[in-house]
Amino acid sequence: MPLTLVATPIGNLGDLSPRAEAALREADLWFVEDTRVSGKLQAHFGIRVPMKVLNEHTSDAKLAEYAVEVESGLRTAVLTDAGCPGISDPGARLVDLCREAGVDVDAIPGPSAVTTALMLSGFYAQRIAFLGYLPRNLGDQRAILAPFSDSAMTLVLFESPFRTDKLLENLHLVLGSRRYAFCREMTKLHQQVYRSRLPNKPTVKEVPAKGEFTVVVEGVRRRDSSEEDSGTLRELRK
Repeated sequence: MPLTLVATPIGNLGDLSPRAEAALREADLWFVEDTRVSGKLQAHFGIRVPMKVLNEHTSDAKLAEYAVEVESGLRTAVLTDAGCPGISDPGARLVDLCREAGVDVDAIPGPSAVTTALMLSGFYAQRIAFLGYLPRNLGDQRAILAPFSDSAMTLVLFESPFRTDKLLENLHLVLGSRRYAFCREMTKLHQQVYRSRLPNKPTVKEVPAKGEFTVVVEGVRRRDSSEEDSGTLRELRK
């Protein structure tokens, strides 16, 4: 397959699947976000494959060059720094070019911060909306969040550990009082899941401002879920 999208670990390198490892070993070239990050992956698994950078700064002209290399028949792999390439990731631009040119593209599923956080949150996820990184401007954030003010969809987004307080304020302003979860350093040694209700904010002692943060916000429920869950537990304990 000329182009293969390979999901890589979001923290624990033991999460790389055998199929993913085989694809990475067999590739002639890797397209990566950061050679330093993917270089650690190569060192850990004893793989030596040339790498070229594909990130948000890659020009359209350079991207076209990459597409020509893929079309030439090279076995190429696309990696993001962590998780699934193409999901909140510029690798989607190369995939789009290759699809338009009729090039075969394959994907090897694997770790994802989005689905892992949804699992850890405990919130209902029949319908979800992934918002990636919101703009820094608070007004722009509110414009994106507004359509979900009365939505039952569970929201998933990424945020810097240094901007979580402002994010919580904005979420509460637009969405009201809902449960949320901070999923921090998932699959790593210091993994943490902190659950609370907007507008409550954790202290730095409760949630250190370190590591990767994925935020999950529960959708609107017909009944207050915390009361419903507490009532169920009380019945079971009788």
